[in-house]
Amino acid sequence: MKAVSAEEAVAMIPNGASIMVGGFMGVGTPDRLLDELVRQKKSGLSLISNDAATPGKGVGKLFEGGQVSNMIGTHIGLNPKAQQQMLGKQITVDLIPQGTFVERIRAGGCGLGGVLTPTGVGTLVEEGKQKIDVKGKSYLLETALRADFALVHAFLADYFGNLSYALTARNFNPVMAMAADTVIVTAEHIVPVGVIGPDHVVTPGPLVDYLVANG
Repeated sequence: MKAVSAEEAVAMIPNGASIMVGGFMGVGTPDRLLDELVRQKKSGLSLISNDAATPGKGVGKLFEGGQVSNMIGTHIGLNPKAQQQMLGKQITVDLIPQGTFVERIRAGGCGLGGVLTPTGVGTLVEEGKQKIDVKGKSYLLETALRADFALVHAFLADYFGNLSYALTARNFNPVMAMAADTVIVTAEHIVPVGVIGPDHVVTPGPLVDYLVANG
């Protein structure tokens, strides 16, 4: 794990990269990294995020600058800009059920090829997907999701990169930290090793590549 500035962290992300961004409607989102993505005008991003947040908040900032080329998420209903770009075919959006979304990310982090789920069987969701019968019940094979970068926000981080999260701000951050080639973290507080009790570590340090220094 290496400590870097937000500017240095985002400089490593090329145009066209796939990025997972933690957060739920802006809660638990690494805003410092998103602000820097906007400042550096990274473009053509493939965004994997639960939602499109709202205009000017969280990942919503990326849509305002036209920086997203495609998105995989569970809803975009509160961001008119994302909706306009989808309807105008400026971006492609793959909307999937929230449980399927997080399980596909978990599968990516655990080295699995995918998950079997009954969700979507018999609907438009099953089009183009492999259907598998298990003991007489039909399931869809949903493939694993991974990204080039995961942008994660934690409540506490120590000098080894161990992370702890606060309440609902935890949301998708821990699973995304497992499912990317490079993991970049911002934290509310950076503390000495030992402050976070071993049983309170949710994301262990070896998963974290870069920690954005506070200040």
